[in-house]
Amino acid sequence: MANSDINIENDPPAPRKHGFPRRLTILLVLGVVLAGGTGFYVYFWLTHPIGSGPASPKVAVENYQEVWSERPVVLLGFGDSITAGFGASPGKSFFQRLLKNPEDEFQDLKEITLTRVLPNIEGINIALSGSTSLEMVDVLLPKIETYPEDTFGIVIASIGGNDVIHMYGRTPPREGAMYGATIEDAQPWIENFDTRLTHILDEISTHFPGGYHIFLMNIYDPTDGIGDVVNAGLPSWSDARAVHGAYNDVIEATCKKRDDTTLVDIYQEFMGHGIHSTQFWRSFYHSEDPGYWYYDNLEDPNDRGYDSIRRLMLNRITDVIPGKL
Repeated sequence: MANSDINIENDPPAPRKHGFPRRLTILLVLGVVLAGGTGFYVYFWLTHPIGSGPASPKVAVENYQEVWSERPVVLLGFGDSITAGFGASPGKSFFQRLLKNPEDEFQDLKEITLTRVLPNIEGINIALSGSTSLEMVDVLLPKIETYPEDTFGIVIASIGGNDVIHMYGRTPPREGAMYGATIEDAQPWIENFDTRLTHILDEISTHFPGGYHIFLMNIYDPTDGIGDVVNAGLPSWSDARAVHGAYNDVIEATCKKRDDTTLVDIYQEFMGHGIHSTQFWRSFYHSEDPGYWYYDNLEDPNDRGYDSIRRLMLNRITDVIPGKL
């Protein structure tokens, strides 16, 4: 018994099986989950791959094989930085590409320009980056010259976007700089925009006694319709979608009631190419091209975005201008 007692007392304690490995495993799993979650967030919320190649939509090139008219035509650019081409590489704004292909033009639109079908077209772009609809009345309208009766006008316009987004929450909201406004506060300004937009279009028409047509863009949404402006790096704005939507409603209604104005729907075309373009679970996800179409400042297009607007314009112009000429 004594020996037995001594043996029992001197036996080493039983090892604690798997204790350290279990903790290590848990830490490793947590690390993997954290790293994966971080990578997921960075890629799907913070990373914006632009992609490459032609943007959408496709253009019916058969409509650009024969001359539409030998008549003198003016292509007039009117509006804000989108029409001015802010952020585009040299020669790659949509306005420039309507008239002349860049050297590295995509194969599907080589030699597809308005110059090809309207050999006597002249481009004049008076658009001013940063301008609001109020400033367009005071600054841009007086710059439009009156053209001879043998000249037809094709007017390309982007109006109203800066009214909505300025001054990015840095100042209290006001008319022409509504960022942060409630829809109730903005309602009188929206009504004024309705009246002002009609005045702008009416005034443009007086400068083309030989005929004209206006192609008016609506306002796109870099948040892809979600309205999470904080994720776009801007201050919170709970009524952003409501105010933005009200302005687009005015633009669409104005186009519908005017025979001389056609809506160019960049809002819908750019949907899914904003800050959520990589999020494959969204209904707007473009699996064939999830590219980001906005410039570094968020409010203007990049080269691929300008390519898309150029294509939209070519299609809308094809719908209208050959018949009018």
